[in-house]
Amino acid sequence: MVDDFKGNEAWRILRILSEFIEGFDKLDDIKDGVSIFGSARIKPEDPHYQDTIRIATLLSEHGFTIITGGGPGIMEAGNKGAFENNGASVGLNIQLPKESRNDYQTKSLYFRYFFARKVMFVKHSIGYVCMPGGFGTLDEFFEALTLMQTCKIYPLPLILYGHDYWDGLVSWMRTSMLRKGTISEEDFSYIRITDSPEEVLTILLEHRQWKDLKRRKDEHKLEAIP
Repeated sequence: MVDDFKGNEAWRILRILSEFIEGFDKLDDIKDGVSIFGSARIKPEDPHYQDTIRIATLLSEHGFTIITGGGPGIMEAGNKGAFENNGASVGLNIQLPKESRNDYQTKSLYFRYFFARKVMFVKHSIGYVCMPGGFGTLDEFFEALTLMQTCKIYPLPLILYGHDYWDGLVSWMRTSMLRKGTISEEDFSYIRITDSPEEVLTILLEHRQWKDLKRRKDEHKLEAIP
């Protein structure tokens, strides 16, 4: 269904507000969330589907909450890896004509608006894992990269899984964007590319350690304020 942005503005604002309120309320207890993105079109027999299950299982075993868009394909694999390991498995479902909800969610939310859902991914994640995906995956990746580049959010690792899939994009960013001067070399410090589920875990464990240290420092600063 195409949302008509003309007319009924007051009711639309209330719907948008309700999605933010429900999201902030129901996701408030998430600890160390990791958002996994990827194509809804990837089938269970695809190696990347199986790798996603492995990644979600490893992360779940180490206390991370898995967050996906709640649909099929890579999203299903991410939720499944956490769910079958008795871990926290969150689905931020979106109303789309051709996308169904997967059955591996311990907590489910439903959104009409992409921008409200995107806020929930950013707010409740300490890392992104981007499996092979389409425009939606690229949208989430570049959204987080832009927010970090402009210092709107704290740094978090953006992990691109699959050299064969992502190397071309990163190469283009270097040969076109960086060469033209529209981005900086330091922007690449946020991006990691790997083919190893174990390396994904290592990257996120290291980041969580940094995040916990920063949290403690911030708490000490607050305690020192008279």
